[in-house]
Amino acid sequence: MSTSTTDRPATGGRRTPSPGERPPGVRRTRTGGGERLTAGGFMAPAVLLVSVFLLAPFVWTVHRSFFADTRTSAFSWFDNYTRFASDPALTRSIQNTLLWVVGTVVLPFVLGLAIACMTDATRFSRLARLCVVLPYALSGSAVAVVWNFMLTTDGAVNQVLTSVGLDSFAQGWLLTWPGNTLVMILANAWQATGVAVILFLVGLQSIPPETLEAGSLDGAGSWQQFRHIVLPQLRPVSIIVIGMSLVNGLKSFDLIWVLTQGGPGRATETLAVSMYNETFLELRPGAGAAIAVVLTVIVLAASWLYLRRQLDAKGE
Repeated sequence: MSTSTTDRPATGGRRTPSPGERPPGVRRTRTGGGERLTAGGFMAPAVLLVSVFLLAPFVWTVHRSFFADTRTSAFSWFDNYTRFASDPALTRSIQNTLLWVVGTVVLPFVLGLAIACMTDATRFSRLARLCVVLPYALSGSAVAVVWNFMLTTDGAVNQVLTSVGLDSFAQGWLLTWPGNTLVMILANAWQATGVAVILFLVGLQSIPPETLEAGSLDGAGSWQQFRHIVLPQLRPVSIIVIGMSLVNGLKSFDLIWVLTQGGPGRATETLAVSMYNETFLELRPGAGAAIAVVLTVIVLAASWLYLRRQLDAKGE
């Protein structure tokens, strides 16, 4: 008894799709142009906001930096930029900015890492963390008021030194350079160490204890475990801490302004303070715009170089 071949499926059990019908298992996809248009529609509000509130003011600042400070605003080429080489106040401002960058990166990193390691598994860790993290909740102006009470000529520091017979060490902490800049960097580190402690604690608690146990079984001491096991696994957190400290050090303003207003004699100004002083107090908007451009270029260059180095090291 024969069976008609027309009753069997033509493709081994699969039905042949009719003309115009989508084959099974194949989803309908949008064209590339449609996807780009949709993505552009979602990105347009963000691009518009960044352009209006960031790019447009920066372009105007760059344009203003090439004009003189008079009302007629004559085009002055690079005169506002050459002032960095001829004005001693701006030269000192660059020196102070470099000191701030080094101090605000090294001190919070070292202190934050040390405090996080010491309080990670101690009996009074919660109280110690609270004492360290609490200053970070204060504003820069509030921190400046506290340290002004301590560092003035008749402040708490000199009174304590006098009471214990060390009055020879008492001095005007905010009156002479570079001591005044260094004590303000310490005040900034007192506040900024808190966030570094929080980030490093998160990194320490994410390290698997099995790796430390394995290192201990292999005969590694505490320092060797810290150097070869803990530090490499804290690398992502370290990148964040150093990056934040770098940017905060370059744009420091409120603490310096409340403590010294850049004085005495503009000795403690950083570029951020000089930008404000030149624009609003000295009424030289062209010079202030040039300082703003230089500061922006320094921040972007430092951030780019640092992140590029970290990413290259991570790729290796």
